[in-house]
Amino acid sequence: MDHVIIEQLKKEIERFSGETLPESVGRVVRSGDGVAEIEGMRGARMMEMISFDRAATSGKPLPDALLDTAPVYGIVLNLEEENIKAIVLGDSSAVAEGMLVKSTGKLLSLPVSDDIVGRIVNPLGSPLDGKGEIKNPVFVPIERDAYGVIDRAPVNVPLHTGIKAIDAMIPIGRGQRELIIGDRFTGKTTLAIDTILNQLSEPEESRPICIYVSIGQKEAKTAHIAQLLSDRGAMEYSIIVSASAAAPASIQFLAPFAGAAIGEYFMEQGKDVLVIYDDLSKHAVAYREISLLLRRPPGREAYPGDIFYLHSRLLERSAKLSKEKGGGSLTALPIIETQEGDVSAYIPTNVISITDGQIFLDTDLYNKGMKPAINVGLSVSRVGSAAQTKAMKGVAGTMRLELAQFRELEAFMQFAQDLDEGTKKRISSGRRLSEVLKQDKHKPIPFERQAIMIFAATHALFSGVSVPRMKEAEEKFFGFIDANAAHILKDVRESRAITKETETALKGAIGEFLDAHPELLAPNA
Repeated sequence: MDHVIIEQLKKEIERFSGETLPESVGRVVRSGDGVAEIEGMRGARMMEMISFDRAATSGKPLPDALLDTAPVYGIVLNLEEENIKAIVLGDSSAVAEGMLVKSTGKLLSLPVSDDIVGRIVNPLGSPLDGKGEIKNPVFVPIERDAYGVIDRAPVNVPLHTGIKAIDAMIPIGRGQRELIIGDRFTGKTTLAIDTILNQLSEPEESRPICIYVSIGQKEAKTAHIAQLLSDRGAMEYSIIVSASAAAPASIQFLAPFAGAAIGEYFMEQGKDVLVIYDDLSKHAVAYREISLLLRRPPGREAYPGDIFYLHSRLLERSAKLSKEKGGGSLTALPIIETQEGDVSAYIPTNVISITDGQIFLDTDLYNKGMKPAINVGLSVSRVGSAAQTKAMKGVAGTMRLELAQFRELEAFMQFAQDLDEGTKKRISSGRRLSEVLKQDKHKPIPFERQAIMIFAATHALFSGVSVPRMKEAEEKFFGFIDANAAHILKDVRESRAITKETETALKGAIGEFLDAHPELLAPNA
């Protein structure tokens, strides 16, 4: 013990300099619930990092104080007339009244490098996966101004999710902000994770780096996601930023900004990045807790008045950069949890107004077995269609209308015997289309397979197949294509379009397939 103390004293003496430098110093006057009120630091800035000097005022015996060298940091969030208020990062019990506080002169930053890909880190950049420190890091600010209009380019490159309903009707482009919204247990996180998994089917040179930001989630859930991505080989291009439900509100508050900062690091290298914020409802709750502790005036639903600015300055950092800026992109998929499907609540309406569209997951559809439970009527992509491939745009043009008409006619299906032939045909087509859009979780489908299946569905090429056996027919059809007509998939994948020649070959292949599998046909077909 004496040896350790002596070594520590030697290090302190070595660091000692006779040069006198000005230093902004304050003192904690009140502390509690992760918030410290500090007097004396008149030069402090918003979001500046400050250091609490534990050894100087810990009240511990000198040997114990010298051994307890772990720094405690905070972030300045309130600038008041007399004092400042800061949130404590980490163990707030280590901060006590009378403790000295020093300015670092730095805004909050986190270490990032190419080595962070494949890692699990907390919002401060500290590894959580036991694989050692991040190698060769550069420090990037957690908060920064978003790129201006001049530095941006139009969104014109698709980000394929592997989910037929989304890629066909609610397409997402690289650089877009698309909200995923719905009640609990409707498959919001599943959509996001499937999007990450689907990037395996993308060429390695154009494959986006995927960042999953877990905010206020159970650690078991985050661990399950990490294991799933690892088992599928997706962690090779993924990063997980975890701020669990047990983490302080300050850490949960920083999590999405940390994810955006990591994404910008790669975007500025000319790479494509996908960031998933799961979820911003819990982020808003964490910020409300911090704001109330800072004694900021509450507004609607007790949220502070700047809650809209909080999420807008986060999501505005998503962009497709111009060629002059490297041509990289940052795509954001924020997740919002609703209560009883109420999209008109405060936080949902805020985020809907900030994003470029939303994917609404309906509880009723989920309970009916329609998975993914996407409500096509309430879902929209405001810029994604500009990035949609020619093949998908061509096959999915009438799909949304057909599906909407089918949903309207569903109420009359119990009276099917009294309907005219045209209505019966439309209902039958809608049923098959709904079956085609059903998809098992964690089984994303590459773009070219989606295109040919949706082409077949919208052109009634499977009209003779029994509705309950549509799923079986789809699986067997892809097996048939792989074995006998793989060139069709190759042509669609390379040309990004369904040419006349491909269309003819596809119709012929479907005819051969149905001839080979008469058991799939309906009795009256």
